[in-house]
Amino acid sequence: MRRRKFNKFAHHPWFRACRRIAAQFIVPFIIFQFIRTLFLPTVFDVLLLSFFIVVGLSLMFEII
Repeated sequence: MRRRKFNKFAHHPWFRACRRIAAQFIVPFIIFQFIRTLFLPTVFDVLLLSFFIVVGLSLMFEII
């Protein structure tokens, strides 16, 4: 099975715009959630922080 190359121009312009907007907002969300998790560590906060980190890494490595 051959691996397909990722072409960032294969997506619609609105999807690329949403991805750029999400990439700008994800870092402040991660910082805020990390500070909140340090002071009030609940299961929901830890799960939300891990979700934000996964989304941030996938945007950084252009998986999404």
